[in-house]
Parts: sequence; structure tokens; C-alpha cells
Amino acid sequence: MKTLLLSLFTAGFLAAPQAGAGAITGHVHAEGKPGAEVDCGPGAYDSHALKLATRVDYSAMHDFIVYLEGEIGTNTPAVPDKPLKVVTKKVAQHKAMFDPHVLPVVKGTTVDWPNEDDIFHNVFSYSETRPFDLGLYKGSDPKPVTFDTPGRVDVFCSIHASMNCVVLVLENPYFASTDGKGNYVIKNVPAGAYKIKAWHERLPSQRQEITVPETGEVNLDFTLGINGLPKL
Repeated sequence: MKTLLLSLFTAGFLAAPQAGAGAITGHVHAEGKPGAEVDCGPGAYDSHALKLATRVDYSAMHDFIVYLEGEIGTNTPAVPDKPLKVVTKKVAQHKAMFDPHVLPVVKGTTVDWPNEDDIFHNVFSYSETRPFDLGLYKGSDPKPVTFDTPGRVDVFCSIHASMNCVVLVLENPYFASTDGKGNYVIKNVPAGAYKIKAWHERLPSQRQEITVPETGEVNLDFTLGINGLPKL
């Protein structure tokens, strides 16, 4: 698998179940604005001017991330029994694409950028969260970058226009990516009240409040779309 790989695991309290901890489960999907399909009559996109205008398929959207905001929501951060080990993940360059396309990490994570193609790539980001430029290279040299500041980091290749990905740097380890069906689960969350966010790279995020029980699961679903923005 060329998706994100965990080479070193966090210790103690993240790996083992905690007393007074539950799980958050749910489903995330996206929806377009009602009525947007009315201009899709037969042949509407057949003209030379519009044939390259690809419509967004909201039902096919994936790479949603669900996470607790803040240090540990409204709770006091738990103190681990042992120091946390350094975590290393990777985003591979394969067939002129980044894999994975979206990588959520905890702040302090180091990400490797191996080039698995036989051509040069130049991985860079001008994001204020973590600007960097790895220069031209090919081969499996990992080229590590550490992400210490929470926020979104958009990454590109200066040679290939279709190559882009996002590193989402988060404040705590309580997050999850959705699976192929839009489902997610965040395990081993200390009981308490939290603010939780569902995120997608091209849609407004959605926040909700949630109370996690001391045992068992709590379910929370999200529907993302172009809504909640100010009207002009």
C-alpha cells in the first residue's frame, strides 16, 4: 500500500484503551445546491466552449476528515504515562500523483516525501502554516518535513500541474478519515463535552457539539455543502 504508513507508533495512552473513554462514530457526505441540475439538459455540455467544464459530483466526494477541535476539546489534556515517540508518515509520489491526496497528522509529525517515479518532481508549499521547497529530485530519498503548527498545508509539484495534496495538521490525536462509504470512527476519546468538526478541502467545514460517554459509542453525522456563507 502506498497510502499513509505509520513507521513509529505513539506510546501508552493513545494505543491502549483509557478508563472513562468512548468512541465517536458517524457518516459524512456532501450535497450540491438544490436545482443546480436544471441546466443539464441533453447536449448542454456538448459545445466546444463547455465540453471541458467538468461538473462536481458531490455524491462521489471523499477524503473527509472529522476531528475534535482544540487541545482536547473542553477537557483538560490527559498526561501520558510515557513520552510520545516521534511519528513519521509518508506521502508518496507515484504515477505523477501524491498518495494519499489528504493526510491528517498531529502537530509535531514528520512526513517523508519519497519519489517512486522515474522522473523528477519538485515538492513545495507556500502555505503560511509550513512553507517548504524540497527542490528537484527523483528516487526514494524520503525528504522529511516536520509539521509543528496546526493548519492546512497545500502541497504542489512545480513541474506537473495535476499534482497537489493537502496535509491537515491537527492539535490532538482524536481524528479520523472517512472510509470509502463515508463512515468514520474516532476511538478512545476521554469522556466529556467537545466541539467537533467535519472538513473537506473544497467545502465549508461544519462544527457541532458532542458529549462522549464513559463507555460505548455516540453517533454524529455530517452533511457538507456550499451553505452558511454570507450573501452578497
